Amino acid sequence: MKPLVSIIMGSTSDLPVMDKAAQFLNEMEIPFEINALSAHRTPEEVEKFAKGAANRGIKVIIAAAGMAAHLPGVIASMTTLPVIGVPIKASLDGLDALLAIVQMPPGIPVATVGINGSLNAAILALQIIASGDETAQQKLAAYKENLKKKITQANEELANVSYKYKTN
Repeated sequence: MKPLVSIIMGSTSDLPVMDKAAQFLNEMEIPFEINALSAHRTPEEVEKFAKGAANRGIKVIIAAAGMAAHLPGVIASMTTLPVIGVPIKASLDGLDALLAIVQMPPGIPVATVGINGSLNAAILALQIIASGDETAQQKLAAYKENLKKKITQANEELANVSYKYKTN
């Protein structure tokens, strides 16, 4: 089994956040890999990874980083693959990482999700893969239909909640 998605994080301390992405991809049966690489501590390894990812069959890269958060942009500068950045809340409530990832120069885009938003990154990765894969499209459609059902169920439960001035 060859990975289609690569989850890269600046350090293993990011794994509790990135676990949601891994769990989702696992549930959707999308092969993925997880590695720790640092734009600052292992730049040669980042370059080797980024330049070789497409040849290894990777379709989407999810790159997480906190603080200065250069990892997603550095990877994006070295590959033509879509890169999804996940800002990690490490300092300044994650705002520093969010701004570092989202403010890329022209020509080097990084799709960016919310702070600690690894689940949305994995969903976006699946949407990218599904654009050319009918099985993935079906899995994505079923997932989104299940989201609708959860809201319908929530409203049914709210109908049973009673307040003196509640009108529904």
